Amino acid sequence: MPYCSVDQARAAGCTGTDAEVAAWISAATEQIHRYTQQYFEPTVAVVVADVAPDGTALLPRRVRSVTSVTPVVSGDDAPSLPSSAYRVTSSEVLGGVDAVHLRWGGWDDLVAGAESYNGGWRGLFDRWGAEQARITGTFGYAEVPPLVAQACALLAAHIQAAAAPSDADSEAAPGLDVDDEGNNVRIENTSDEETTPVAPSASTGSTQVDALLVGYLNRGHSMIGGI
Repeated sequence: MPYCSVDQARAAGCTGTDAEVAAWISAATEQIHRYTQQYFEPTVAVVVADVAPDGTALLPRRVRSVTSVTPVVSGDDAPSLPSSAYRVTSSEVLGGVDAVHLRWGGWDDLVAGAESYNGGWRGLFDRWGAEQARITGTFGYAEVPPLVAQACALLAAHIQAAAAPSDADSEAAPGLDVDDEGNNVRIENTSDEETTPVAPSASTGSTQVDALLVGYLNRGHSMIGGI
């Protein structure tokens, strides 16, 4: 989903038909995702997080729900934990933090290795030597924050201006078709296959946009997959 509307992008300086402006918005949205490594709409993803000594695994901002928690062990053959083995907190709740809290004091006598006499869930993790958990769930904001929408509109106009050729012989960047006036644009995916998540970038290409998005940067967690 694009992070801003065509009208917002036009107000920021984008020109062309609705389809052309939408293409610039799409390019800006992708670049913002690369820069922030953040989701601004509900998105299914897999996160690998360190488990602290107290059983807390901090997650990327705005966890919405968790469907499975699996210890990361050698051979990758550990079973997923039942929902009774952890609880989830979200920053959408005032004063909350996005995290999975493993119930170190809990147990399940029906799960081999997690019985009360074996140390419960804490004992299970210790025997596996697991220091991380693989968490599958839905992450992201319920709706695009206004500051991100503003940044997207500004970046769309910035990318369009940067792609405009300085003379008739100038070549557009890969994936861009620009006419002599610099305002007829077609943006295509130059790769035959999509990869998620995208590799992070050090900047959106605009220092102004970078400054707007600095509060949304997500650099502390390893994103290993998603849809």
